[in-house]
Amino acid sequence: MPSKKIIDLLGDKASYLLEHKSTAIDKTTITLPSPNHIEEIWLNSNRSNQVLRSIQALLSNGRLANTGFCSIFPVDQGIEHSGGSAFSPNPIYFDPENIIKLAIEGGCNAVASTYGVLGIMSRKYAHRIPFVVKINHNEFLSLPNRYDQTMFGTIKSAWNMGAVAVGATIYWGSAESARQLKEVAEAFEIAHELGMATILWCYTRNNGFKVDGVDYHTSADLTGQANHLGVTLQADIIKQKLPTNNGGYLATKHGKTSPLVYEKLTTDHPIDLCRYQVLNCYSGRVGLINSGGESKGASDLADSVYTAVINKRAGGMGLILGRKAFQRPFREGIELLHSTQDVYLDKDITVA
Repeated sequence: MPSKKIIDLLGDKASYLLEHKSTAIDKTTITLPSPNHIEEIWLNSNRSNQVLRSIQALLSNGRLANTGFCSIFPVDQGIEHSGGSAFSPNPIYFDPENIIKLAIEGGCNAVASTYGVLGIMSRKYAHRIPFVVKINHNEFLSLPNRYDQTMFGTIKSAWNMGAVAVGATIYWGSAESARQLKEVAEAFEIAHELGMATILWCYTRNNGFKVDGVDYHTSADLTGQANHLGVTLQADIIKQKLPTNNGGYLATKHGKTSPLVYEKLTTDHPIDLCRYQVLNCYSGRVGLINSGGESKGASDLADSVYTAVINKRAGGMGLILGRKAFQRPFREGIELLHSTQDVYLDKDITVA
């Protein structure tokens, strides 16, 4: 029986999520997170010994160390949105040291942030918690606003500060995606040559993905294909938003899909929709971490546990959760991170 705290936080969704049995993609057909992730997945790949060591360092830190799961604390919203919108609820996080302290005390596997945030504290903390340097961003000060990802530094700079991994975003479906694909592919190749792991934020972005008032940016089929493109670039971990619906291809009437995606490989259950995302990550060989999303206030703790349960039961590798933690008092942020990690530590919450 899962812990009472988790059941209480799930509320009326507890049985719906915890008792679900997947009838779409059977769990025996996908690779599941494991303490032996390096030996089972990457040992026979083209990843160098240095990259293997970096992936292992990331998976061997924090409260989820050596479980095969990971909890990453990401803070790049000061650039992606604005410093004011991100940190006004809790101004202590204008100071980069507090970002890293929350990741450490929150028991995270790694902290992911900008060149500036991690660089200014690297000598003090790079040996204490794995650094993931976010190498590109959507600079959001231009008028009119642009939705593009631009490189903010070099891979060598991330390596010099002691990072174990780099992260990047591609807006799949956007007019700029071809350029972003090329830039990220080249950056990831350099990162691997230097021995760092790679994490790809696989987000969809196109106004055409909104049809008849329905937003399909987080549909299982479109995000699944974004993941499939991401692993092709040799990302070692894929970051994706939790799916909220399905049928993006059917609504937009672009690209190419199959009726079997909707008739056989998915259902309308959130765990099955997330499992389709896992399937597109080379059947789970490349770990899927889902994002925590924006802070909504009082419901953040319950929402985070909800996302963690879906990710774990779908066969995902963990969560990358930021705003829900840092846009609240420091101790409450730690409690929220620990509560989501508890889902992955609870042996009674199993893969569906």
